Amino acid sequence: MSKKLSIGIVGLPNVGKSTLFNAITNSQVEAQNYPFCTIEPNFGVVPVPDSRLNTLSDISGSKELIPATIDFFDIAGLVKGASKGEGLGNAFLSNIRATSVIAHVVRCFDSTDITHVFGDVDPIRDLEVINTELLLSDLDYVGKVLETTKKKARGNDEAAKKKLALLEALHNHLENEKPIRSYDFSADDMELMSDLDLLTNKKMIYVANVEEGALSEDSQHVETLRAFAESQGDQLIVVSASLENELSQLDETDKLELLAEFGLKESGLSLLSKACFDLLGLQSYLTSGEKETRAWTIKKGMTAPQAAGVIHTDFEKGFIRANVVSFEDFVACKGLKGAKEKGLLRQEGKEYVMQDGDVVEFLFNV
Repeated sequence: MSKKLSIGIVGLPNVGKSTLFNAITNSQVEAQNYPFCTIEPNFGVVPVPDSRLNTLSDISGSKELIPATIDFFDIAGLVKGASKGEGLGNAFLSNIRATSVIAHVVRCFDSTDITHVFGDVDPIRDLEVINTELLLSDLDYVGKVLETTKKKARGNDEAAKKKLALLEALHNHLENEKPIRSYDFSADDMELMSDLDLLTNKKMIYVANVEEGALSEDSQHVETLRAFAESQGDQLIVVSASLENELSQLDETDKLELLAEFGLKESGLSLLSKACFDLLGLQSYLTSGEKETRAWTIKKGMTAPQAAGVIHTDFEKGFIRANVVSFEDFVACKGLKGAKEKGLLRQEGKEYVMQDGDVVEFLFNV
């Protein structure tokens, strides 16, 4: 893959962004009770939870276990007017532009201990502040590109004329307060806008930050936020940043016990990574041997040679075949050798479309 999966965590000041980031990355950036504590986008590389790796590693006796990873950016709290330079301004909008997915943290709990920038909690008002700033930034950006393209179109530049029509439609879409991701693009449109890096075209996940005791059932704040997300075609996950912080300090056994106390089977990180994989159409295939067991992130629909190319371009160029077994069969047969003996190891060629959880051994010749 040419671009790593990266998530930009955004939200108003004091909604729990940095607490969540600390927990997910197990780092110790400041998380103080005042706006603009996060002055540079904090960065962390986080392993994607995948219990299959431990199972494969045990069977193969692997010396090393290497999970897939996600890059996380904790981006400073935005305020109204950010697109015009208010608060910490446009620098932070550009930090969002570098990410694959926006995780929009919205506060869904009341507290007298943690100051809210508006004095009270209102999820829809809060998220609209952020969304409006992203939209205004795109509107300004598209407007500038539109003027440049108009000049080119007057000079009988045919490509510019085609792009001009799309830009005018996008500008109108934004003026009607609609994010670009809700625009119905044709295949030709997608090619024309390939060089436009628009904030509101990014996939968005709303992260409802609740108190630990509110994880088992939706509060009124969460229900309101969920209804909004569904109306926009966006996803919502519910997490407790404070619980995630506790989990980050525990070993795997204690972590599972604490999750069980709250009636949960997986952490917020697991929920978020799964949601992002789904949004971006990603999946993992696995390799396993004595040296290492590893998860490789690929786009759904990739063929075996393309998947091999994620390991090394030479693997794709010299691809001969892929020896493939499903995760379930690998486990049942206790490895590739056992799967082969039972006729469950398949030899797949260049047309094979990879499936999530395939355990693969690539054969190639350079």
